[in-house]
Amino acid sequence: MKTLFDKIWDAHVVSTVEEGPTQLYIDRMYCHEVTSPQAFDGMRKRGLKVFRPEQITCMPDHNIPTINQESPIADPISKIQVDTLTKNALDFGLTHYQMGNEKNGIIHVVGPEIGLSLPGMTLVCGDSHTSTHGALGAVAFGIGTSEVEMVLATQCVFQSRPKTMRINIHGKLNPGVTSKDLALYVIAKVTTGGATGYFVEYAGEAIEALSMEQRLTVCNLSIEMGARGGLVAPDETTIAYLKGKEFSPKGEAWDQAVAKWKALKTDEGAAFDKEVTFDAADIQPMVTYGTNPGMGMGITDSIPTLDSIDEASQISFVKSLDYMGYKPGEKLMGKAIDYVFLGSCTNGRIEDFRIFADYVKGKKKADNIVVWLVPGSWAVDKQIKAEGIDKVLIEAGFQLRQPGCSACLAMNDDKVPAGKYAVSTSNRNFEGRQGPGARTILAGPLVAAAAAVTGRITDPRV
Repeated sequence: MKTLFDKIWDAHVVSTVEEGPTQLYIDRMYCHEVTSPQAFDGMRKRGLKVFRPEQITCMPDHNIPTINQESPIADPISKIQVDTLTKNALDFGLTHYQMGNEKNGIIHVVGPEIGLSLPGMTLVCGDSHTSTHGALGAVAFGIGTSEVEMVLATQCVFQSRPKTMRINIHGKLNPGVTSKDLALYVIAKVTTGGATGYFVEYAGEAIEALSMEQRLTVCNLSIEMGARGGLVAPDETTIAYLKGKEFSPKGEAWDQAVAKWKALKTDEGAAFDKEVTFDAADIQPMVTYGTNPGMGMGITDSIPTLDSIDEASQISFVKSLDYMGYKPGEKLMGKAIDYVFLGSCTNGRIEDFRIFADYVKGKKKADNIVVWLVPGSWAVDKQIKAEGIDKVLIEAGFQLRQPGCSACLAMNDDKVPAGKYAVSTSNRNFEGRQGPGARTILAGPLVAAAAAVTGRITDPRV
């Protein structure tokens, strides 16, 4: 009896070093501009060609601007990063969806939406949020730059086998609660180190009821509790999502693939190294109050008091609240904010924009805040316009930006100024993550929408 993770992992083992790592075959690697330059330089120095170029896809996303993409990139560092990826992809004969290409966007959004990421695959990228692709029933994880070079050269990577963990979410999510809230709730309960060394399978009625885009959000955040990755067993939702995608199998190959995908599930009675269970009914819209994703709470709750924090964590807890300008025991409801960011590989998909637009329809953007609405890909941008979401946003006083990682991280022009508060649908709230001195409150697209029209942290259910 095997878990889903074990089945996929075992099918990709090339060799195992005794009391050491596994040589794992990789079905697909994604390369972006930040973590690949040294890997390509290493290939050149060794006189190597890419072993299987058809299994490598390159795409800039971290450094690209989200306005005026038709013009040359103004920031010199970003321009070098993006131009270097262009040269490397050309020199090594790799598929490259460069800025301006209709398939460009955030790589963790584009991969699933065009069918490059499929069930049963092993997928890697030099980016921790590669865990996103596990929502399709794949073993997907981030790797370091030296490992990127290893995959370029051999289509394999050495990895220690993770332990297995199952997180069950039973019951039904309450109205007004999104998959982002579910993920932030789990991280707050498990803690940012509670899944270290594990590969997580998400299961239970609440997970099964999620759309594919919602599952992508959940798996995206697996890394924030220390997990190596997260995955969901493929089912009819997965199959319906992938049918007709550009790179999905076609014809008889599709039928054969579907038959294999349906067998990709944890065997009855298979043992996990760790298992935890939560009740979906206990989850409400979530916000973070500190400087790591585990410092989260229900939007109507209060920040923990100092005496409720274990002694070893009290110094970092106080430091975190000092940075945020908050105090133990106080509520965040009604607190003023300065920025709202909807986007990133966590919440930059069409369903996130639908949620945001449904809430702001007939309302107006608060005058006191800046709002960045950034599609995760050009395909999402196209769908926004096809559904008339852009018109709803414009009527409410919002503007749509161009696809990219944007304000998720301070590697492009979209930086939150020092001391300012941002309600962000991205994945990390570390000090300076959105800009030096920026203060980040992680939330889902519905809480972000409520903040955008009130200028404050607001319960969207009220």
